[in-house]
Amino acid sequence: MSAPRIVYLMYHELELPGRKLCQSEPGYVRYILPLETFRSQMARVKNSGWRGLNVGEAIRYPAEPSVCITFDDGCETDLIAAAPVLREFGCNATFYLTAGFLGTPGYLDARQVRDLDAQGFEVGCHSMTHPYLSDLSEPELKREIADAKLQVEQIVGHPVEHFSCPGGRYDQRTLQMARRAGFRTVANSQFHANSPGTSPYELGRVAMLRDLTLEKFGAICNGRGLWKKRLEHESRRGAQRLLGNRAYDRLRAVLLREPRP
Repeated sequence: MSAPRIVYLMYHELELPGRKLCQSEPGYVRYILPLETFRSQMARVKNSGWRGLNVGEAIRYPAEPSVCITFDDGCETDLIAAAPVLREFGCNATFYLTAGFLGTPGYLDARQVRDLDAQGFEVGCHSMTHPYLSDLSEPELKREIADAKLQVEQIVGHPVEHFSCPGGRYDQRTLQMARRAGFRTVANSQFHANSPGTSPYELGRVAMLRDLTLEKFGAICNGRGLWKKRLEHESRRGAQRLLGNRAYDRLRAVLLREPRP
């Protein structure tokens, strides 16, 4: 019998009618799903017989068909939109919080974080200020990883064990700092399913994009076609390494704003 493989889904803010998004840049909006799209996806998870797990559950690799559900950034819609839908369909999730964003417009405040935690959802950390970690010095890395962990732990009152890398960018120093800080796992944005053979400090995740069809969503949950996305991802990573993170992002922003022919 083959070892279980679990796809980790990566979500961000959810779009609600009449509610302003935290950011308006095209590179951000492409990751934002309307609430009803998210509800349709969670219904697909339940109706397909999959379990929706948080990271702590997923790294045990249960034999039952499962997906891992994660959210980045700590937007207020985690609590007011995502959590009710997850409960509706019997799913759990890990919410990775950007500690320095908490309490600012559009993001969770400390009381809301405790509410999310009390509902049984897993709270993780997504850095202090959402920089590209591979660009930072050692003292900056400590603030973004270890200090951010402590800040979130002070809010929830218990250890926070899971970390995700902003923009999926990281290096070996990042992983070493996360280990020293006491994180059990680190997630990135590499397109592959995870298995017991995957390092818990290099967990791949698949970003849920705005234009994703329900059919393609089902294929992703089954792990089908991820090799194509992995090739695209490696091509982008090559460009990032060549240009550097900032130059690559400037180029990407220009391309995303170009009108379609």
